[in-house]
Amino acid sequence: MANSTFSSLIRYRKWGKSNWLVASFGLLLILFSLSLFFDPTSDSVPSVDHNPPITSPSDLVKLKLSSKAKERGALCLDGSLPGYHFSKGSGSGTKSWLIHLEGGSWCNTIASCSARAMTRLGSSNYFEHEVSFQGVLSSDPSQNPDFFNWNRVKIRYCDGASFSGRPEAELKNETRLFFRGQLIWEAIMDELLSMGMSDAKQGILTGGSAGGLAALIHCDYFRDHLPNDASVKCVSDGGFFLNVPDVLGNPTMRSFYHDVVKLQGLDKSLDQKCVARKDPSKCMFPQEFVNNIRTPVFLVNAAYDYWQIQHVLVPASANLDKSWAKCRLNIKECDAEQMKVLHGFRGSLMDAIGKFHQKKAGGMFIDSCYSHSQILKPMTWHSPTSTRIKNKTIAESVGDWYFNRKPVKLIDCPYPCNPYC
Repeated sequence: MANSTFSSLIRYRKWGKSNWLVASFGLLLILFSLSLFFDPTSDSVPSVDHNPPITSPSDLVKLKLSSKAKERGALCLDGSLPGYHFSKGSGSGTKSWLIHLEGGSWCNTIASCSARAMTRLGSSNYFEHEVSFQGVLSSDPSQNPDFFNWNRVKIRYCDGASFSGRPEAELKNETRLFFRGQLIWEAIMDELLSMGMSDAKQGILTGGSAGGLAALIHCDYFRDHLPNDASVKCVSDGGFFLNVPDVLGNPTMRSFYHDVVKLQGLDKSLDQKCVARKDPSKCMFPQEFVNNIRTPVFLVNAAYDYWQIQHVLVPASANLDKSWAKCRLNIKECDAEQMKVLHGFRGSLMDAIGKFHQKKAGGMFIDSCYSHSQILKPMTWHSPTSTRIKNKTIAESVGDWYFNRKPVKLIDCPYPCNPYC
């Protein structure tokens, strides 16, 4: 498609310098759009999860570019400054902090990272100046009963490697791109600590999708930089990606992670106990390191995670005959044989979290919905129609676990048993 478009333009007329710049930009965007792994929030899946919430001006929180990033060399893929959105706590929540790491997949090649650098997932030049704080970030107690008055922060994602890339990889790969995710994480953490987080009494690090993976990777770092007497825990939302072959038997996700780790030099950012005994790319999968995390962790995951179904289990490369075309986009369109495969995928998740399930301090909410990244959406976090397990919403479950009101190890029955999905 890209080659034919390019050839037809050449035949049209002789190009000048400006034409070549336009064409180069277009080709990079084509490469990015054809990339197998992309921002999960842009998936065209017919789901209630994608309905935008109605917001009021009070929900909108302004962007702030990091004041410490430049001196630390903490830069987005394109060299722009990273940023975050901060809503100050009030009342009993003034010394409580909730940090959310934004998600949006990864880039695994120079081409895909170059294209990404011209989007909001690789450059702060494309960040929204204001974003709506909903779900776990909401200031509305009816929507966010336990954390509405905490200091709430959304850290924007612009490095393409779950806040874990390192600058040494730039020299090795001879690129003008900036692989500085680890430095972004550290610089913004230092900034938040200087803004009062160093006196925190309570803290939660969370994130969704690639940000949910980042919350697990950086969980102990977060714990170690808050006061020793603070209650600190981590919540991963849709970040438990599975190391399973696709429907053709190919290790699609493992190969992809291998390229991300190699390109952006993640090995020093990943769990070192895992890296010491396995290929570093395997240590991107939570099942390989979640039990090494010292800090209490809560897992929020859909057993039929639509992003993983579409990119891990049935990626485009495994669906050339289009036999999965309808099913991979809508679970209600799956036939009996396809449902057996999806139930097998759920079984792989159950196996992967088996040992973690035994950890006393851990918690989980594993629903049977066809969903992905649920804690920022009012419809799935906490509302009259929210997903429930044993009559508990995700918000109630996370709150019960964080405040030690009761142990929470909720695993839903197989699809389609849950009427709230």
